[in-house]
Amino acid sequence: MSVDSRRRPPSAFLMPALVVLLVGTMIYSVTVGRYDLRLLDVLSILWDNLAPGANKSWDAIAETVVEQVRLPRILAAVLIGFGLAISGAALQGLFRNPLVDPGIIGVTAGAGFGGTLAILLGIDGYGLLGIAFAFGIASVAVVKFLASVGGRTSMLTLVLAGVVISAFFSAAISIAKLLADPFQKLPAITYWLMGSIASTNYGDVLLLAVVIVPAATLIYLLRYQINIMSLGEERASALGTPIATVRWAILLATALISAGVVATSGIIGWVGLVMPHVARALVGADHGRVLPVTGLIGAIYLLAVDNIARTATTAEIPLGIITALIGVPVFAVILRRIQTHGGWRSD
Repeated sequence: MSVDSRRRPPSAFLMPALVVLLVGTMIYSVTVGRYDLRLLDVLSILWDNLAPGANKSWDAIAETVVEQVRLPRILAAVLIGFGLAISGAALQGLFRNPLVDPGIIGVTAGAGFGGTLAILLGIDGYGLLGIAFAFGIASVAVVKFLASVGGRTSMLTLVLAGVVISAFFSAAISIAKLLADPFQKLPAITYWLMGSIASTNYGDVLLLAVVIVPAATLIYLLRYQINIMSLGEERASALGTPIATVRWAILLATALISAGVVATSGIIGWVGLVMPHVARALVGADHGRVLPVTGLIGAIYLLAVDNIARTATTAEIPLGIITALIGVPVFAVILRRIQTHGGWRSD
C-alpha cells in the first residue's frame, strides 16, 4: 500500500460522512436568506409534511418561504451539483484528460443558444426549457455526425467537433444579444446565461430529476468500463470492452445532464471540471469510488455556493460568477500539482 493511499480516508467512512454533511447543509440552507427562520421552525414545517399535526407554531409566511421558495432551489442545487460533478468525472476518465468538462461536447453552448433564442422570441416557462434542451441534444447529434466517418469515431475529432459547435453557438448567442431589446430582453438573456436558480420551482426540479437521476445511474453502472477505458483504447479493446458503445453511452448521459441543467438554470461552469480532482485526491482513481464521492461533493459545493449567492450582497449573484471565482484559483493549484507530479495519472 502506497503512502498516498494510506493518507486517504477510507471511502467506507467518507461516503456516510458526506451524506450526513449534505443533509445537514440542506437543512441549514433552508434557514439562510433575507427572511429569518429558526432551525426548529424549519424542522417542524418539514416534519409536518410527513406527519401533519393540528398545532402549528409557525406562521403561513414561514411555511410558504420554506416549501415554495427555498426548498425547490435547494433540491435543484443538489441535483445540479451532483449531475455536473459526476459528468465531469466520467468524461475525464473517458478522455484520459484532467482538463475535460461537460462543455467539451458542445451541449452547453447549444443549450445556451436555445435558451437565448427562446428569451429573444418571448418564450418562457416550459417552452424555454424545451427549446434549450432540444438545442443541447441537437448539438450532440451534430458533433457525432461530424466526428463519425465510416462508422468510426476518433476521440480527437470528437473534441475538435465539440470545439467547432461550441464556437458556432457562442457566435449565435452574440448575434442574439445584438438583436435583443437592450432594456428588457438583453438583461434577461445576460442574467440567464450567467446561471441562476433563483426562480426554480418544483417543475424545474422534476425535470432535473427525470434527466439527471437516470443518466447518473447509467454512468455509475459503467464505472468499471470507465476504469478500463482510462487505460487506453488498445488495452480496453484487448480486454473485450465495447469501446464505441461505452463511449456514446457516457457521452449521451453527460449530454442529457448538461442540457437539463442549462435548460433550467443557465450555464454553471467549473463544477464538473474541479470536483473530480477533489474526489480523486480523497479516494484515488477507481471510478467505483470516484463517481459517488464526486457527486456528493459537487452537491454540497453548489449548495454552499447558492447560499453565498443569495446572502453575500443585497442583489443575488448569479451562480456562474461565484463558481468561476472559486474554480479558477482552485483549478490553477490543481494544474500546478499535476505538472509537478508529472501528469494526472499520479493523482
